[in-house]
Amino acid sequence: MQNQLKDELHNIISGKSTVRFGTTLQSITRYLINGSQTGRATENTKQFKEQETKRLEDYIFQNSLLISDVDFSQYVSEGAEQRVYLKDADHVIKLNDAIYYSSWQDYFHNLLLHNFFFPDTAYDLIGFTKDDNVLYAVVQQPYVAITESTDLEEVKHFLASNGFENIRNNDYQNQDLGIILEDLHDENVLTRNGILYFIDTVFYLTDKFWQ
Repeated sequence: MQNQLKDELHNIISGKSTVRFGTTLQSITRYLINGSQTGRATENTKQFKEQETKRLEDYIFQNSLLISDVDFSQYVSEGAEQRVYLKDADHVIKLNDAIYYSSWQDYFHNLLLHNFFFPDTAYDLIGFTKDDNVLYAVVQQPYVAITESTDLEEVKHFLASNGFENIRNNDYQNQDLGIILEDLHDENVLTRNGILYFIDTVFYLTDKFWQ
């Protein structure tokens, strides 16, 4: 079962299989990968990401993905990795500059994995914007109205039943798949009517995933 799941995830990352809101993410990821086959191994992370960002901006321009009408007056909150704005009664808009990731590819992989594992709160990449010369991905996500506090033991039990072992604090790992899932505290996993909703996830793929 784990091998079948791993194959399915590989197909989603590569764009061979579909996932909710995955089309644009998969297209961008393929574009970036095709332009970085030789460079990533020889450059340091900062240099690689700077060059990758330039390629991403070219893609954004070529495909008319630059958004200029983000309503910054609807600000809700922000963390180290993103800013959150209210779009309407049912959705929020999140701006993320991929600061948690060594590359934009890794960030887009995170979104694809989130959409596979947690389709109820899937990210819809609607474009990109720039603020103070910083590039941000603009994603739309369902708004979750909480009805009770999240029990982190329930989160731990739910993830364990799906192969993710708690390795420290609010971080988890699936050894068989080669996936790390971090930062699942009670502001990133919400509870509505007894159901857990994962709204902010940080997925990382380890070397084992690619083997």
